[in-house]
Amino acid sequence: MVIYNTLTKKKEEFKPLNPPHVGMYVCGPTVYDYFHIGNARSFVMGDIIRRYLIYKGYDVKYVMNLTDIDDKIIKKANEEGVPASEIAERYTKAFFEDIEKLKVKKADVYPKATEHIQEIQDLIKKLEEKGIAYDVNGEVFYDVLKFDEYGKLSGKKIDELESGARIEINDLKKNPLDFSLWKKAKPDEPKWESPWGEGRPGWHVECSAMSMKHLGETFDIHAGGHDLIFPHHENEIAQSEGATGKEFVKYWIHFGFLNFKNEKMSKSLGNFFTTRDILKTHSAEAIRLFFGQTHYASPLSFSDELLSNTEKAVSKIKNFLKTIEENLQKANEEGEYPEFDIRKYYQKFEQAMDDDFNTPQAIAVVFDLIRDVNKILSSQKSFGVKFYNDVKTFLDKTAEGVLGILPDLKQEKGSEDLSGKLLQILVDVRLKAKQKKDFELADEIRDRLKELDFILLDSKDGTKVRKE
Repeated sequence: MVIYNTLTKKKEEFKPLNPPHVGMYVCGPTVYDYFHIGNARSFVMGDIIRRYLIYKGYDVKYVMNLTDIDDKIIKKANEEGVPASEIAERYTKAFFEDIEKLKVKKADVYPKATEHIQEIQDLIKKLEEKGIAYDVNGEVFYDVLKFDEYGKLSGKKIDELESGARIEINDLKKNPLDFSLWKKAKPDEPKWESPWGEGRPGWHVECSAMSMKHLGETFDIHAGGHDLIFPHHENEIAQSEGATGKEFVKYWIHFGFLNFKNEKMSKSLGNFFTTRDILKTHSAEAIRLFFGQTHYASPLSFSDELLSNTEKAVSKIKNFLKTIEENLQKANEEGEYPEFDIRKYYQKFEQAMDDDFNTPQAIAVVFDLIRDVNKILSSQKSFGVKFYNDVKTFLDKTAEGVLGILPDLKQEKGSEDLSGKLLQILVDVRLKAKQKKDFELADEIRDRLKELDFILLDSKDGTKVRKE
């Protein structure tokens, strides 16, 4: 297995520090609002990578932080006139609800910044003792000139960097590139006691302290959105390696931007859609398949039309799965096995995923299997249980176990049963309306159902429903 490492700018063979154990940290949400579909891409692709590592037999410890103290949270709290903790709790709850709907498996640990204040302060003290951090009247900064390798992840050089949009401007700093480790308390803001006075942690130091607390001073994989390379991940490296003198992370993985109308989707630009809203009209399987059809590191353009087209592909998978399950129920143990080698599809799937988690190619293998099996089934022959079991097991292990794109037929059946009952209620109400000569209501029910592609066919034997 090879992974493109942002740190070395090349693909490298994956060799865990302590096999079969793998430590993986993914930057999670700042809980001040519902996360948008661009954030969802990082959460889903991180989930797929983790699932594949487990598929390969690794014992993965997966950590995703929750930034529950931040300028954005405080701003939202002030706007609503509530404590910052209330905002954080509200959107943390929403985050868990939405990732569950997205079929993102729960992390092993969800560390919160507010629950790691001591670890954060200990890290800052260590940097201060080494002369890498300095205190200016209760504001503690990291001195980037004291870390010789600053810029090694992003490829940026200190002498070429200028204070920009992502760099905090502050007259107290020795250098415009120095960044906050501890922020002095302001009126009506959350604060904690510290050796430097009351205040709160800076954003970058939170991730360094939490990742090392739960995965050790050096761990295998750190992942996050492409926009986090600089300054967030660059600063994490500077803090962690500055404090320990050890390599912080072996493999850095970064997910490409989700674009809308040729611009990066972001809350600051106002061109975003919340995942919660998208899930009202599209399935989790379609969203995951949509993300998986493009390599995780490449930019991806989003539109409702593209997502709707992906729903058709999910329907194809669902119909195929129904066919396999129906045939499996009718099959007998002694039935023949066609000329078909399931191992070939496992090999191709693993070849794709072993090459830097090439999900577009892995998804193509799943659809190749569907096409090839459909050809076999078109012969109208009866095959044995083993054949259908082999096909179903492949889908369970790859399409669902790794990619998470297999619809749940049990859930689908429950929804279909309920839809059928509701439809029958409307047909019965319409019949009563006609009997009472309330033709306006009867026609409205017929026309509204037609908008949903249900055609009502009246005859002397009653009303039949046809789905267009």
